[in-house]
Amino acid sequence: MKKRLSRGQRVTVTALTAAQLALAAAAATDLARRPSSDIRGPKFLWSLAIPINWVGPIAYFTLGRVNPRELPRLK
Repeated sequence: MKKRLSRGQRVTVTALTAAQLALAAAAATDLARRPSSDIRGPKFLWSLAIPINWVGPIAYFTLGRVNPRELPRLK
């Protein structure tokens, strides 16, 4: 028996997916632009962690950067 999501559920799933992708993209962009001296640990390992659902990007922003209070710089 197939069950379909209601309209509200579809909207919620779509919004959460978009937020997760945006967070991962912001983390990956910040990692690529930030010098290695401003990153805790190897950049390669952070690049593997960032795609992990929610946990990777949040861990990168809170633990991976030397100055986590600094917002990503857009150029």
